[in-house]
Amino acid sequence: MNVTIKDVAQRAHVAPSTVSRVIADNPRISKETKERVFKAMEEPGYYPNAIARSLASKMTYTIGLIMPRSAEDAFSNPFFPEVMRGISVVAHNEKYDLLISTSGNEEEEKQAVINMVKGRKVDGIVLLCSRTTDELIPWLREEKFPFTVIGKPLDSKGVCWVDNDNIGASRLATNYLIKHGHKEIAFISGSLEFVVSLDRLDGYKLALEENNIPFVKELVAQDEFSEDGGYNAMMRILKQKKPTAVVVTDDIMSFGVIRAAIDYGLRVPQDVSLIGFNNIPLSAYANPPLTTIDISTFELGVKSAELLLKILKNKDYMADHIIVPVKLIERKSCIKR
Repeated sequence: MNVTIKDVAQRAHVAPSTVSRVIADNPRISKETKERVFKAMEEPGYYPNAIARSLASKMTYTIGLIMPRSAEDAFSNPFFPEVMRGISVVAHNEKYDLLISTSGNEEEEKQAVINMVKGRKVDGIVLLCSRTTDELIPWLREEKFPFTVIGKPLDSKGVCWVDNDNIGASRLATNYLIKHGHKEIAFISGSLEFVVSLDRLDGYKLALEENNIPFVKELVAQDEFSEDGGYNAMMRILKQKKPTAVVVTDDIMSFGVIRAAIDYGLRVPQDVSLIGFNNIPLSAYANPPLTTIDISTFELGVKSAELLLKILKNKDYMADHIIVPVKLIERKSCIKR
């Protein structure tokens, strides 16, 4: 037989409304009363009904995650599962559930967010990327709905976001190759519609400028954040120029770059050195093992969730941002000229 709030109230010698307030973690209820109610819940095996809990607290205890592409594409890149793992650890500790939305394009993405917000399905949202032409951020800001972004927005006014210093990280990667004697350095990234790609391109250009190395547009290419995307971008570059090193802003793309180099008759790293980004687990087992920039993907997820929970607990929380440090992981894909 189902145990009701009235049964718990009777056991705890309080009113049913007091039990509801305890479930909602109302700060006006004393610690002693809360302990008595929780004890009464445990004895008969009472489990708060999620809908009743939502009605009592006006909270769903659910966080919405907005994926920037279809589920098939997103989960093929280890970045997204790892960042979600970080979010889920924080959510679990705070007794929140996750609602994940995938979409095929930006319009579907926006509609998914509108459904979450207007349908009161979630208390807050984490956007897993930041675009240069982002419609979600201004809409959420106008709705005054709690959200955080993984990735620095172009317009960060009134937005809580978490990111790496992507300009500094790309500058670090490029300078590493320059210190190894390379001057003909290519740059391969995802689409420039993503702010992260723009920032890393700026970091690459900055390192070249600081070392008096001219920027050559034929050494720069963008494509999908995938192995095939890396392959296609590298092939386009090799048809025009032959770089001695490549900065690739995603490890999965790096695997495609290596494949393209081999198909073109080049050896890695003897003919072309390579440095990637993200330090995914597979990068240590690539042939050759990949030198890469570790962006602490798990920590990006953790910090984005923690920031969102601060907003949910304090509606007056001011816009804030967190920069997660990066580090260079040296392996075998780079050699000195």
